[in-house]
Amino acid sequence: MYTIEMAYARMRELQELANRSRAHQSTPSRTARAAKRRAAVKKG
Repeated sequence: MYTIEMAYARMRELQELANRSRAHQSTPSRTARAAKRRAAVKKG
């Protein structure tokens, strides 16, 4: 039997995994892209 508690626990596991994989991505490239986007918006 699959309970709400089991589903919630699995959801939390997946969320932690997603947060861990997001933390391992290179943040400098993401912030550089954001800075370029902001600069492009200011020019336009």
